[in-house]
Amino acid sequence: MHPIQMVDLKRQYLKIKPEIDAAIAAVLDHTAFIAGSEVTDFANDLAAYLQVKHVIPCANGTDALQIALMSLDLQAGDEVIAPSFTYAATVEAIALLGLKPVFAEVNPETFTIDPDAIRKAINPRTKAIIPVHLYGQSAPMQEILDIGAAYGLKIIEDNAQAIGGHYIFADGSKKANGSMGTIGTTSFFPSKNLGCFGDGGGLFTNDDILAKKMRMIANHGQEQKYYHEIIGCNSRLDTIQAAVLQVKLKYLDVYCKARREVADRYDQAFANHPLIQIPTRAAYSYHVFHQYTIRLKEVDRDEVKKRLAARGVPTMIYYPVPCHQQASLVSINGKTCHLPVTEALNPCILSLPMHTELSLEQVNFITNQVLEVVQELGQ
Repeated sequence: MHPIQMVDLKRQYLKIKPEIDAAIAAVLDHTAFIAGSEVTDFANDLAAYLQVKHVIPCANGTDALQIALMSLDLQAGDEVIAPSFTYAATVEAIALLGLKPVFAEVNPETFTIDPDAIRKAINPRTKAIIPVHLYGQSAPMQEILDIGAAYGLKIIEDNAQAIGGHYIFADGSKKANGSMGTIGTTSFFPSKNLGCFGDGGGLFTNDDILAKKMRMIANHGQEQKYYHEIIGCNSRLDTIQAAVLQVKLKYLDVYCKARREVADRYDQAFANHPLIQIPTRAAYSYHVFHQYTIRLKEVDRDEVKKRLAARGVPTMIYYPVPCHQQASLVSINGKTCHLPVTEALNPCILSLPMHTELSLEQVNFITNQVLEVVQELGQ
């Protein structure tokens, strides 16, 4: 049995090595390392996949969030609602621009932002909402879109963890994660469901004016070289990364299917266990399992993690400290912010290995070890 990793990028690469190597070699041959044709080709292919009008590639997922917020002409002190139960980049981008993040509670079953909490957080200074499609599961977008329409708020979807997934509306129609709000953003970090071989990110929109503006912002605020019409930044997806992503995009549905199959096996092993709560799959979401995160009950999570590591099973905690309690953010409004659901989740969540190359043998080993360790500690 291969050693178990949280993410096995090498074996994934080896399966498509000839295509990847040829794509990279083509870039090395024409040497257009910045703004090569592969960048445009990938953006067009991804737009077709997501069924959006515009994809704007950029340097990373954090930049994507920042560029999205910059494009909305928000003013210092304007408020943006976001969950605290997310990676810090979601909130960091808000704070970097002098905006005020307002933390909203999450649903205790899905871990995604709670629409009722959004409603309670809205006031005249509120300008936007950033729902996070966490762990590969859609946020409850129908309610969020309705809230945005009712209050005139912009919706920026943080889709760094759920590309390839989709939301199912009440009428049965489906839309890709990242394609429903005013702007969608994503990360192409190597471990993502669609990952490159370095840093990368992207923005999605159906708004022609916003698309033009975001392209300018990502390119020093210029449409014509050396004529800088607005303040921007330098955030580019390089050609080699675009070439890699163009190959891997063809396999995204296959990758998501493989992740769901692993999740199915985990579910079967842990179903109805009194000390393990498996991930909730919301009826409105096609979950693509960027992470498979269990919730432990009446068991020391950190001791479970330690014992599993000793047995050759790596695990991760996404995330050990919620955003509103992070030292870098607590001064904004964290001292007065109390989120009981979020704070109760963090000490008991644990993410198991999840990637496209996990074998049945590896999954069986992982589940057996988890069950044994939980049984030992639960006695």
